[in-house]
Amino acid sequence: MALALAAAALLSGCRLDMHDQPKFKPLRISDFYADLRSSRPLVEGTVARGHLNEDTYYYTGMVNGQPGNYMPFTPTRAVLDRGQERFNIYCSPCHARTGDGNGMIVQRGFRRPPSLHLDRLRQAPLGHFFDVMTNGFGAMPDYAAQVSPEDRWAIIAYIRALQLSQNATEDMIPSGEREKTSQPPTGGSTQ
Repeated sequence: MALALAAAALLSGCRLDMHDQPKFKPLRISDFYADLRSSRPLVEGTVARGHLNEDTYYYTGMVNGQPGNYMPFTPTRAVLDRGQERFNIYCSPCHARTGDGNGMIVQRGFRRPPSLHLDRLRQAPLGHFFDVMTNGFGAMPDYAAQVSPEDRWAIIAYIRALQLSQNATEDMIPSGEREKTSQPPTGGSTQ
């Protein structure tokens, strides 16, 4: 019995499989290489797969270090719908769905963000909004991790549509459309 227990103890201690393998642990010292680093430097020019980001404006909103003022793609109805959805999720808690800066967190006593309908923000270049969403500004945190660049541009397109809808004048309506909207609807019964 004692011999069987001793054999079992010895055999259980001899299990090395994958528990003890020769390997380098990242950022540890290693005398295998002359520079004593176990992590090898990246080959010059290496770009992580899926992270080339060649279009600098698309990923930063900047042109020569200044905010640009054009959309990197054509905003379609689908883009505006996506922008509205993302705006309602990420922006409206502070800025409200109308963009007036009186969102739910403001109503709960937190700091009020500026209205998106201020002249300075209506005239701000599109790259300004992209930069603020990417890097944050003042009390606003960055949303780079939560909102993809494509969705940031969709939100910007929606913000511009929201600004236009809240600050439109009658002069902005094409004359043919203005006449249509001023006439009462035709058809139907009058009871």
